[in-house]
Amino acid sequence: MLRRLARREPRQSTAQRRLAVAHALEGLSRARADGMVRQALRDAVIRFNAEGLARLGDRPRGHRREILSAGEPAGLVHRIRVGPDPERGEPSRWTRPGLCRFIETRFGKTMGPQSMSRVVHRLGLSKQKARPVHPKCDAQAAQAFAKGGYAPP
Repeated sequence: MLRRLARREPRQSTAQRRLAVAHALEGLSRARADGMVRQALRDAVIRFNAEGLARLGDRPRGHRREILSAGEPAGLVHRIRVGPDPERGEPSRWTRPGLCRFIETRFGKTMGPQSMSRVVHRLGLSKQKARPVHPKCDAQAAQAFAKGGYAPP
């Protein structure tokens, strides 16, 4: 039965454990245990004896805990959408390092730029780059040029 279930198992590691336990139950040597090391085979047999077939599957792996807690992502999204305020000492536009500094001052948590990129992506926001504007740009001349009525002086 274990061999048949191992053949139908899509996950390689689970199938390997089932075959190894089947070999062990038949009394075959460890050399036939599909290349498993002795300790892994022993652990699989102990798990099988304790709780049966269900324990031969892969155990869930832990995940890294989120840096931002419950209400903080909503505050971050709101702040990104509102935009930075240079009068309060924030940059003229949001960059990943700038968002990291904002998180550190606002929530007291440190985060790297790559982590910030993952958080922003997970929040459903995309990377957008503002068009550069020269500080001495004449807004009326640019608008007239866009309309097609600009004549140089």
